[in-house]
Amino acid sequence: MKKKVMIGMSGGVDSSVAAYLLKEQGYDVIGVTMKLWQDEDEELIEKEGGCCSLSAVEDARRVADKIGIPFYVMNFKDVFKEKVIDYFIDEYIKGRTPNPCIACNKHIKSGEFFEKAKKIGCDYIATGHYAKIEFDENLNRYLLKKSITDAKDQTYALYNMTQHELKHTLFPLGYYTKDKIREIAQEIGLVVANKPDSQEICFVKDNDYAKYVKEHSNKKIKEGYFIDKEGNILGKHKGIVNYTIGQRKGLGIALGKPMFVVDILPKKNAVVLGEHDEVFSKGLIASNVNFIPFDDIKEPIRVKAKIRYSAKPQDATIYKEENDKIKIVFDEMQRAITPGQSVVMYDNDIVVGGGIIEKRI
Repeated sequence: MKKKVMIGMSGGVDSSVAAYLLKEQGYDVIGVTMKLWQDEDEELIEKEGGCCSLSAVEDARRVADKIGIPFYVMNFKDVFKEKVIDYFIDEYIKGRTPNPCIACNKHIKSGEFFEKAKKIGCDYIATGHYAKIEFDENLNRYLLKKSITDAKDQTYALYNMTQHELKHTLFPLGYYTKDKIREIAQEIGLVVANKPDSQEICFVKDNDYAKYVKEHSNKKIKEGYFIDKEGNILGKHKGIVNYTIGQRKGLGIALGKPMFVVDILPKKNAVVLGEHDEVFSKGLIASNVNFIPFDDIKEPIRVKAKIRYSAKPQDATIYKEENDKIKIVFDEMQRAITPGQSVVMYDNDIVVGGGIIEKRI
């Protein structure tokens, strides 16, 4: 009996080639596009595209037909709204900067999608992420590892995976470069071979997060004050959802020298401004922590940690804190450690784990 795998197909080149590779490896492959957020004007969706637009669904359907696998569209709109969109809005209202892609991977792809696959008798789910999963016999655990190319590695967004999820997930692209994936797509005649990568958050069409929050929140976004660290009023701001830690441009205030957002105080509806050196800090506290090679830490351990998707991992030490939190102290000061973002820890190419940044220290 062939092992059955349900793969998420976004209509892009990565998931399309991943489906092809799995079929070539002998799996019984089912292609599925997840309907996540689409209710908007169909013409806009057609024009704008995006990872689950109507045009993306048609691209995925054509690819599935070309490689000879069954294809379905499944509706995840309600859970996506609750776990991703509402979370995204709530975090901005609280003065934090969320990462909705991490929430989507945790709750939708490794959550609801995974459960649907089990219900229809699949042995695995798969996606077009650039990451590797390997079983370590010494640890008797599954490990999440970086893909062979740092440029496309997507493990930062996958650190929440459990042992059970890792055991039943396939990432066929982890051993390939992006150029090689496009080359394979062209060789087998896929219509999406030269399709550009999607960059933006899928449900925020113009990349204007503050505007999206204002339009979709039931809370009024109130103006407030810029203050300095001593609490002195510097001027008026347009609402805390417009700002993130480390921001300099677009503040709409002139103080005779470059000023940066160094803190956001939602209870006071205040944005704290400071000079460049005030944006730097030595460490952070993180919650909602998930470790992968082990269940927990008892002693401090050395890692390389990164505080945002595009950051380079930096030398640091992890300490266990109360209430399932961790403290991470970096060897060197880090710029713009941002509550709401994730910190992900590595040991060479192995993902040690990650968590949500609560505060900088």
